[in-house]
Amino acid sequence: MDHKALALEMRGLREQVTGITDTAVAAADGLLIAADTADTIDPEGLAALAAAGLGLARRTADATARGALRRTVTYGSHGCAAFYAVGDTALMVVLGDEGMDVDHLNRATQSALRRIDLILTDKAPEGV
Repeated sequence: MDHKALALEMRGLREQVTGITDTAVAAADGLLIAADTADTIDPEGLAALAAAGLGLARRTADATARGALRRTVTYGSHGCAAFYAVGDTALMVVLGDEGMDVDHLNRATQSALRRIDLILTDKAPEGV
């Protein structure tokens, strides 16, 4: 796996969407793959919680015949946490402040998620 390409994707998303404060990519089982988080965030704990939440959301989508889960967003009084499925084997977490435009984030993540999936499965072309 190309860790440099993965870090560039995470950084690029942060540059595209105002208000992103932290990002992480984890395996579906909750093991951290990469993180760009503040010192106040435990990236391993975040990855584990995100995997548990995304797993529950996937089961809910399946049980209610809503198709494949794309994302789940949790809103708090100081911002939000968005959890995105990356293929069937990984997830991406994006934390944002109160000013983050979640609709813009959802649009911006689509191509980044495809590229991250390619990076994680070692199918990305050189230089991506």
